[in-house]
Amino acid sequence: MTSRRAFLATLAASPMLPAAGPAPDWGSPVIDIHLHPRREASGETRHMDGCGVSKAVILGSASLTAQTRRRMDAAPGRMKFFASVDASRPDAIDALKLAHKDGAIGFGELKSMVPCDGPEMRRIYDLAADRKVPVLLHFQEGPPGQVFNGGIGRFASILKAYPKTIFIGHANSFWANLSTDAPPDEAYPKGRIKRGGITDRLLADFPNLYGDLSANSGRNALGRDPEFAADFLKRHQNKLMFGSDCPCQDGQGAGQVSKEAWIQDKCVARETLTALKQLTGNAALFRKITHDNAAKLFQL
Repeated sequence: MTSRRAFLATLAASPMLPAAGPAPDWGSPVIDIHLHPRREASGETRHMDGCGVSKAVILGSASLTAQTRRRMDAAPGRMKFFASVDASRPDAIDALKLAHKDGAIGFGELKSMVPCDGPEMRRIYDLAADRKVPVLLHFQEGPPGQVFNGGIGRFASILKAYPKTIFIGHANSFWANLSTDAPPDEAYPKGRIKRGGITDRLLADFPNLYGDLSANSGRNALGRDPEFAADFLKRHQNKLMFGSDCPCQDGQGAGQVSKEAWIQDKCVARETLTALKQLTGNAALFRKITHDNAAKLFQL
């Protein structure tokens, strides 16, 4: 059996891990908090079954609520859903209110070209506090046209101003900012993490912030500095949750669209769960991050 030390050394050399074959048994049930709607009628459960996920939170547009509820009815007990909107729309709040009435247990993934501390987002934070549901935010800095919820460096002021709102951070800038030297124009930075980054500090300082380990950004964060990642998972074990945000069709990598060489033809869910299994080092911590935290926060 490969030792944990040897595995960490392998991860440091490359963030790529093998992921193929039949659905894995992770040793405990897994909740995927970040699965987007599929075009195929059984697409969500096909991905879940392929990568060994027991339950999932579907993140789709508020306009897809009826479709999502049909998918949920076809797989009783396996799915809940969040509703997302373009925060800049005048009717954004009305759309979220209706989705919540129809069963949405959260708002997200919110990915709008507005500042994270602007008036468009603040009205959603107020609604989330009022309805007692979490908000999942996609943080992405970059050139014009590629900035979503910009201003993560100012996000501490939002966490202070909205203590009754539960926030879940996700995406490029959220995970790149584990390091103090996060480049604003690089989605998946490589190399060792310099401790003291914005995201690490926010998770430590604010009880109303959680982390969604999904997508290439979360997977990259776990692989670029495994020694840091193992310690990070222990320190924030009550604040982190597994998600896939995986575009593959079958939970085994078919149809993976990423242009990143290290994830091509692979399932992000399998890759991330494999890394978490090794980095956590014990079954209890793995289960907490991949199941228990989400089950408690979302009352699944």
